Amino acid sequence: MRCALAVIFVLVSTAALGGSHFPPGHVDRMRGMTPITDEATPPPFVDPDDSSVRRARNYAMQPPVIPHKIDGYQLDTHVNRCMFCHARTRVEDSKAPMISVTHFMNRDGNFLAELSPRQYFCLQCHVPQVPLAPLVESQFVDVDVLLRRAGSPSATLRE
Repeated sequence: MRCALAVIFVLVSTAALGGSHFPPGHVDRMRGMTPITDEATPPPFVDPDDSSVRRARNYAMQPPVIPHKIDGYQLDTHVNRCMFCHARTRVEDSKAPMISVTHFMNRDGNFLAELSPRQYFCLQCHVPQVPLAPLVESQFVDVDVLLRRAGSPSATLRE
């Protein structure tokens, strides 16, 4: 017990004095060549894709990505700028897709007359896209490809 307390005391004392136990030149792959003991310079912001092209979804119930810039959009407890175009009453004029009917459901599955409070903050699920190379190679395989490989009859219905 005394030995464990002594070890803890040494570790806490060393940390408090700013001691580092990383080997010289140690780097983290996500930080690039900046040593782990140094503060990394964040990469510059990249302008999001503003092509307004609707992208295919990769799985059922996947939230669609935002195909336009949202810089300066007010999205707080008082105003939801997304609803200026995507609300049921605005889509005819804006030509934007209406939000899903699931956004009008409460947690019990009952439909509401207006947007559900738990669906109000769009950026919880929907994100803009930026033209960047992925940090990690994706191993994703679309479900239709998996079904075709397995010889599923339902895979041929989708083609």
